[in-house]
Amino acid sequence: MTRVVLVGRSSSHFTRVARMFALELGVDHDVSPVYDIASRDATSYSDNPALRVPSLRTENGTWFGSQFVCRELARRASGSAAVVWPEDLADVASSNAQELVLETMAAEVTLVMARAAKLDEAHAFLEKPRARIDASVLWLERELPGVLARLPERSLSFLEVTAFCLFTHLVFREVRQLDDCPRLTAFAHSFGARESARLTEYRFDAPPV
Repeated sequence: MTRVVLVGRSSSHFTRVARMFALELGVDHDVSPVYDIASRDATSYSDNPALRVPSLRTENGTWFGSQFVCRELARRASGSAAVVWPEDLADVASSNAQELVLETMAAEVTLVMARAAKLDEAHAFLEKPRARIDASVLWLERELPGVLARLPERSLSFLEVTAFCLFTHLVFREVRQLDDCPRLTAFAHSFGARESARLTEYRFDAPPV
């Protein structure tokens, strides 16, 4: 297959999900950083009109968004891999876990962008995103371990990768510490031992001089 280009940010949890999938699935790829996340020029995001990362440039076109990028990477995998996707989560608890992980990732982006815009952290607009994050994290602390234990045998699951990227990102961006969540902390530590996790640790991309 032609080598693909992953467009994103090393400090982004959504980008890290895609990077981990590429590494786990053995897909040869290059990474093209988006240095200015405040840019309103769609060309900075590989013409994604939503002005978001990640995108995946391929010979057949550009895929937008972490989930569809991951699905295309799975189609290009060098070998067979048993991936558990969101639609495979047929029970209430596992479906809700995936929904809350993705919603919390989105809420965190709101807080990070507000911080970048120097919006007063006491602004009323930020109260609900903070409440959503806190309540969802506490729900996941109670429910996620049981959900993961019930997943079918797999090489990889979208739920596990997104959850790991979320929990580590909350700490990295100092949005919420996980000191009161020992089960989520243990999960992040265990999943973080994977080579794909070690190779994608969060950092801020430095633009070329």
